Amino acid sequence: MSTERRSALKKLLLSAVGVTGFGLFANAATKDAAPEKEAGNITKMDDVPLFSGHTKLGNTIYVAGKGAHTAPFTIAAHTEIVLKELEAELIKAGSSMEKVLKVNVYLNDIADYKGMNEVYKGRFGKKPPVRTTVAVAKGGVPGDSLVEMDCIAYI
Repeated sequence: MSTERRSALKKLLLSAVGVTGFGLFANAATKDAAPEKEAGNITKMDDVPLFSGHTKLGNTIYVAGKGAHTAPFTIAAHTEIVLKELEAELIKAGSSMEKVLKVNVYLNDIADYKGMNEVYKGRFGKKPPVRTTVAVAKGGVPGDSLVEMDCIAYI
């Protein structure tokens, strides 16, 4: 390769690097700051925020644990109440049961696993989310609820 040709190629490469580098610098300088989370349905204690019913970051929604603290005290009734509360919170946040990606289920008693599944099945559409189910020690689910659930969804 001739010296003249090498010089021309070098100039072309340096030009491309310069333009690309400038483009990357320009993008970095004009890029928006990191998105801020949004909190919804905030519960307060002594007028101080304690926790949110849901938080959003970008297109992802995190829904706080929902329990049932009312009669009748059966796993079927409590599961139904909890699923309806999850759905209501998802709707408030701009999502739906079909857009849930992950569910955590906390049972007060592992003996309720089958009964919970009977009510739970089919509630998240044809493409159900992944799920983790654990039984906590008696009294581990707050209040009088037999089951608590939280979830992660998208908009």
